[in-house]
Amino acid sequence: MSGEVRLDPYEPRGAGRVLESTAAAVLAILWVLPLLYAVWTAFHPAEFSARFTPDAPLTLENFERAWVAAPFARYFLNSFLLVTLILVSQFTLCTLAAYAFARYDFPGRDLAFMLVLVQLMIMPDVLIVENYRTLSWLGILDSIPAIALPYVASAFGIFLLRQTFKTVPRELDDAARVEGASALQVLFKVYVPLARPVYIAYGLVSVSYHWNNFLWPLIVTNSVESRPLTVGLQVFSSGDQGIDWSVICAATLMTSAPLLLAFLLFQRQFVQSFMRAGIR
Repeated sequence: MSGEVRLDPYEPRGAGRVLESTAAAVLAILWVLPLLYAVWTAFHPAEFSARFTPDAPLTLENFERAWVAAPFARYFLNSFLLVTLILVSQFTLCTLAAYAFARYDFPGRDLAFMLVLVQLMIMPDVLIVENYRTLSWLGILDSIPAIALPYVASAFGIFLLRQTFKTVPRELDDAARVEGASALQVLFKVYVPLARPVYIAYGLVSVSYHWNNFLWPLIVTNSVESRPLTVGLQVFSSGDQGIDWSVICAATLMTSAPLLLAFLLFQRQFVQSFMRAGIR
């Protein structure tokens, strides 16, 4: 029948839809509660950290105390340099490797790509001891390059870009070569522009991960000149003078503010980039 309406058998109905919405709301509330507590505590005096009264006075003193109590300006600079170095290195190496795996035939290509995929199954924490020994042998411990070096190439990035490049029609590649373009010109003028949504999605994941990474930077850094924000915040919050939750929450908000603001300002672009990357 032309007017027949077909229902999706996997779409929740009635009580199932209500239960699903309720569960999603509960999970959202549980997720946002720590953030709400941090915001409340950071903007109120210490005596109101556990007293949620509507007439509690607002203050920015906690942020001032946190900023002068530790070199957060240096920590911000270190984190910015770290994520920038890693992102540029990953984009460069992953792009070249993915292009070679996607469009070139060379002996051992399939075996090399299989080894790349095997790296996806290895947790980074497993290699901490060996990476530390290698960097100690190189003599670059306690530096930003020491934090970045184990992450300059990403197996996930190579795999993601390789799958994206394979979807580019061969005709575009051949047309560019007929016009006299070199291999690198074809890569950067044909493949890279068509993969822009994937680059954005991968870049967001990489920046978020390395901005919040804690264990590896904690192991290889010992000085203010190389500590990123996560390690600096941990050193700041573990002082012997006691715990002031208002100041700690203010410092936590300062360290997470760049990612929160970026997400709020570019939320639509974030979602669209991930959707397009998934469609490819």
